[in-house]
Amino acid sequence: MSIVPDRRELGQADSGHHQLITCIVQRGKAENAVRAAMLAGAPAATISFARGTGIRERLGLLKIAISPEKEVIEIVVTSDCADKVFDALVDAAKLRTPGMGFIYMTPVTRVLASGGAPAAPDGPR
Repeated sequence: MSIVPDRRELGQADSGHHQLITCIVQRGKAENAVRAAMLAGAPAATISFARGTGIRERLGLLKIAISPEKEVIEIVVTSDCADKVFDALVDAAKLRTPGMGFIYMTPVTRVLASGGAPAAPDGPR
């Protein structure tokens, strides 16, 4: 029995097979957003804690209402479900409301699936 996890390098994804969705939300809001993303087709998510600066300092008296503690959600998805997952995160985290957070998507040029079933360029199996 091998102790090396099942891995398969998918190589260059020049045709845009995968996207990284990064979403920054207020602390305590990530779990609900991730649940919505998973229902929309995300295979998994990573949540990290962070402390934000920027808009809070520019809001003057209103900055009291915006906590600097944030949660960062990172999700790698296939391009065919990226927009659906992105929209689910926007809705679940109420990102259209000022001060609730922000989200962006970037192309992923290489993916290495580790453990479990390997990821595939044509979608999760």
